[in-house]
Amino acid sequence: MTRHHDTPDEATGQASAPRPVRLTSDMSLPALSAVETGSYVLMLGAMWAVLHMRLLGALLAGLLVYQLVHTMAPSIEKHMSSQRARWLSVVLLSVLIVGSLTGLTLGIIQHFENDVPSVQKLLNQAMQLVDQAREQLPEFITTYLPVDTEQMKLKAAELMHAHANQLQQGGKNAARIFTHVLIGMIIGAIIAITGHRHSQRLPLSTALIARISRFADAFRRIVFAQVKISAINATFTGVFLLVLLPLFHAPLPLSKTLVLITFIVGLLPVLGNLISNTLIVAVALSVSFPAAITSLVFLVLIHKLEYFLNARIVGGQIEARTWELLVAMLVMEATFGIPGVIAAPVFYAYIKRELIYLRLV
Repeated sequence: MTRHHDTPDEATGQASAPRPVRLTSDMSLPALSAVETGSYVLMLGAMWAVLHMRLLGALLAGLLVYQLVHTMAPSIEKHMSSQRARWLSVVLLSVLIVGSLTGLTLGIIQHFENDVPSVQKLLNQAMQLVDQAREQLPEFITTYLPVDTEQMKLKAAELMHAHANQLQQGGKNAARIFTHVLIGMIIGAIIAITGHRHSQRLPLSTALIARISRFADAFRRIVFAQVKISAINATFTGVFLLVLLPLFHAPLPLSKTLVLITFIVGLLPVLGNLISNTLIVAVALSVSFPAAITSLVFLVLIHKLEYFLNARIVGGQIEARTWELLVAMLVMEATFGIPGVIAAPVFYAYIKRELIYLRLV
């Protein structure tokens, strides 16, 4: 705290105006050069440009490959040079990614062929739910419900025809995102291999390297922590859906698919849990009302546990509380939409890390 002392005036002997005492070095603001200030401005501008130009997929994919290479390389460096270790890490990672994508694709195809009901069976199950809802809903609502599966197919065909342009655009966007992710992975691999060559850098380059290194560190902290949380959440969900629920109620259809979805969307903080929980309760409601209530109670308990996990794992990594991440996600979603929600934890972690280094928070 800044203290003020009254000192006597030499001419009058009376107390003069209070003089502020300088803050200690621990509390003083760091002196930033023009180059460092410019690097912060450029970094914030780059973060905005990534979202504005829809390059978030490329950025995250590149950072992920970069971090994985540098995670694998130290173990390989025991047997060869650092440069060769990074090359071998890239090769192994490429084989792993291609193999995982191939195995995942084949597994999904086999799963849908063996476990997922046919389209007609799904329509029949949906019609049963509609008939049950018709008995409980007011008449002015039931008039909009289909009367049989044929009418349901007709409505679906009309919707697809009416939104054909949007579906086509969605396919183009998916292809564009996949291309950006692939290019981002290649760029991340190249930087991981060549980024450590020592050369004399000018001041702005040095400052930008510091900003980018802290951003990459924030990404590593968030992603690796969120993977742990998602794996724990998916494990508990799998035990509930595949073991506990069948003991007390009928097993849910698509249980294995729901566990997989829980892990994948669980990589998104907070939002992913809302998506997976909504799907689980909706599927449980198609089985029975008690199963839906049981699922809801279980998911609420898991959420309570996950708040502690978030506070301990994610919050501990970036020194942030859960409500801070929620506020950041809300603001980013309002500004940039779904990409903003995905980017919010990483961007917030980086900004807060810089503020901590500057001793402002």
